Amino acid sequence: MSDAIKHECGIALVRLLKPLDYYIEKYGTATYGLDKMYLLMEKQHNRGQDGAGIANIKFDVAPGERYISRYRSNDQQPIKDIFGKINNKFQEVYDTDPALMKDSAWLKKNVAFTGELSLGHLRYGTFGGNSIEQCHPFLRQNNWMTKNLVVAGNFNLTNVDELFDILVEIGQHPKQKADTVTVMEKIGHFLDEGNQALYDKFKAEGYSRQEISKLIAKNLDLQKILQNSAVDWDGGYAMAGLLGHGDAFVLRDPSGIRPAFYYQDDEVVVVTSERPVIQTAFNVPIDSIKEIDPGHALIIKKDGEVSMKQVREPYEKTSCSFERIYFSRGSDRDIYKERKQLGKNVVPQVLKSIDSDLKNSVFSFIPNTAETSFYGMMKGMQEVLNGIKLDKIKALGDNPTDEQLQEILALRNRMEKIAIKDAKLRTFITQDDSRDDLVAHVYDITYGSVYPTDNLVIIDDSIVRGTTLKKSILRILDRLNPKKIVVVSSAPQIRYLDCYGIDMAKMGDFIAFQAAIALLKDQGKEHIIEETYQKCKAQENLPKEQINNNVKDIYAPFTAEEISKKISELLTPKNINAEIDIVYQSIEGLHAACPDHKGDWYFTGNYPTPGGNQVINRAFIYYVEGIDKRAY
Repeated sequence: MSDAIKHECGIALVRLLKPLDYYIEKYGTATYGLDKMYLLMEKQHNRGQDGAGIANIKFDVAPGERYISRYRSNDQQPIKDIFGKINNKFQEVYDTDPALMKDSAWLKKNVAFTGELSLGHLRYGTFGGNSIEQCHPFLRQNNWMTKNLVVAGNFNLTNVDELFDILVEIGQHPKQKADTVTVMEKIGHFLDEGNQALYDKFKAEGYSRQEISKLIAKNLDLQKILQNSAVDWDGGYAMAGLLGHGDAFVLRDPSGIRPAFYYQDDEVVVVTSERPVIQTAFNVPIDSIKEIDPGHALIIKKDGEVSMKQVREPYEKTSCSFERIYFSRGSDRDIYKERKQLGKNVVPQVLKSIDSDLKNSVFSFIPNTAETSFYGMMKGMQEVLNGIKLDKIKALGDNPTDEQLQEILALRNRMEKIAIKDAKLRTFITQDDSRDDLVAHVYDITYGSVYPTDNLVIIDDSIVRGTTLKKSILRILDRLNPKKIVVVSSAPQIRYLDCYGIDMAKMGDFIAFQAAIALLKDQGKEHIIEETYQKCKAQENLPKEQINNNVKDIYAPFTAEEISKKISELLTPKNINAEIDIVYQSIEGLHAACPDHKGDWYFTGNYPTPGGNQVINRAFIYYVEGIDKRAY
């Protein structure tokens, strides 16, 4: 994605199912679980640029001994920072007496992060500051072991105001109106209630207080606690939690918007946001890794029992397709295939743009994340070229010469590495004019690879705002002096906010929306803007379940091709020589490439939860009224 955009957080949970002695004896290290956690987090580093954190819980410690450890960091290299501090603890032990590194009882009593249960988080903040207080995991502390709660997640809720009011109604005084706080306190409230109900039950049965604590730990009903907590949540989430005594859960939203995968054997239970990291860290086959069902929680009891329990009634599964297009690492078997197919599916639009002139067309990609879709596009172009070759051979008749055949077989699609990002260049000047000039030099280009008679075709993952294209990339490519520059988006036009986690929060930022507004004005249809605004205002105070996505009316008068043409006009820089054409994936092409991930609300406006419609209408109201703030 050439536009800078923040996106999805990542989670990693590791539960050791054997005593620490087992891992020391089998693997020769007391840090087996921590080593795996480091790998899981580092392999998901693409999901955390703003911070990271890890929490660890020790089982069955004596009263007075610390059993919950937590480190968080908003350092430039947060994972390295966190694990550097943890490793220093073990290095100090080794320097004191190497034999202690084999003494599990001593380690567990004296060294932090030697517990059986760990939760890691990678933060990619969609808004707000990046202070360490905003880094997960969050901790809700209590002297009752079973009331301690650690929470981390990949989530965004659309109805924070509603959830905040619910907390106030039940008597709480939340310190902040944020989804992280409301989630923590909502779970905490029902965790407290669950504790109290069990305490009253066992007290009435004559058990002592010490006996009651153990009975509560054994009998806490996490499924019920989560059902009560999540009943009002509207959004996308993969929510992980640890309880102080050792229970753990990972809860997924009813639409399956946010991803969560798990693996279990007789030594460990692991949960992550991406599947291939488990394959890599544990060297296990893909078929052994399962997906947490939408609306369900994977619950891991302190005694090691693992179960999948329904928490919310599942909706139609609409998993985020942007995970497939861009966010998740492309090393996943299925994602790799899907990204190639996305590139292949856009071939007809590209051929139309270049008038099927493969001889005078050069193909490349920018940025590097678009490389996989580039392979797919070139595979599709090769199939087209093979058809051309076959027709030429047939036209030669029954006795073609070797020279004629060689000439035909020598036809190749022209592929070049056109742009290379200069990672060393930093745009340190803040004044707009000077900064834009520097940005225009962030990419180096391969001179001599394109001729004035050529079309230059560049594929990108997606085009959100188009700012980077207009201010730098198109100017850079124009230096090669092509006849035409075709920029291909492997994703469809992004027309609507994503209120479930991605940093796409303001209508005016989207180049597709800008194009639709410009077309309405060009064609004397500005009344549609006012009519849409009034529809949104009329539904402003309705329950979210009764609200429609009225912003669809802005796009309704135009075809996707008309909007793409206008986008091309808007993104063409002044004083550029080449003709510019922006080509987008079709919705049909997206669904054909990613049939099992139908979440497409940012393209179609078909939100899977009622809160989505509420948010998009509010965002349009803000746009019309000139209010420069997020709608969620």
